[in-house]
Amino acid sequence: MRLSMKSERSPVLLLAAAFVLFCSNALAQKPTLPERLAQCGTCHGEDGNSKLENIPSLAGQPAFFTLNALILMREGVRKVEAMAPFVKDLSDADIQALAEHFEKLPAKRSEEKVDPALAERGATIAAQRRCESCHLPSLEGHQQMPRLARQRVDYMIHAMRQYLTDSRSGADTAMTAAIYGLRDEDIVALAHWAASK
Repeated sequence: MRLSMKSERSPVLLLAAAFVLFCSNALAQKPTLPERLAQCGTCHGEDGNSKLENIPSLAGQPAFFTLNALILMREGVRKVEAMAPFVKDLSDADIQALAEHFEKLPAKRSEEKVDPALAERGATIAAQRRCESCHLPSLEGHQQMPRLARQRVDYMIHAMRQYLTDSRSGADTAMTAAIYGLRDEDIVALAHWAASK
């Protein structure tokens, strides 16, 4: 009788053991925060300051801005093809931790050449467009407003062109309205101004 009871329990125990093993493996496969940060660093720079063309620096970005951007990407509202594999499995806790991490990193200027004459012209355009009313006089951003100071010039130009042509998915339309009517040379000047701050 005991043998038959053992043989009946045996498949249940094996199934339970397999389930525990599966869960353990699933948990083990979930990247840790340092592993996620290493993934981010591949493109956005190990210290959050990008060295790659058209890739934004994340260092010093307000946590709420980064959190909001990652959630919009994860949910498919903001479509950035290169980011899709990295954001799809992020938990809310992962996003919060990443946002807080990048906010604490010091923003550095990129190695791009900033043209002082263009930066001066950009300052005039920015005053007319009241850029500092949202992004602050220091351009460090706050809440959902991104830091523009020391951002990559090429990325700023790329992003503003997308806003201007309304081709930036999931973007805040307030920014499209703010730069409406600017010429391409104005956008370039604004990018040099922001990078120089």
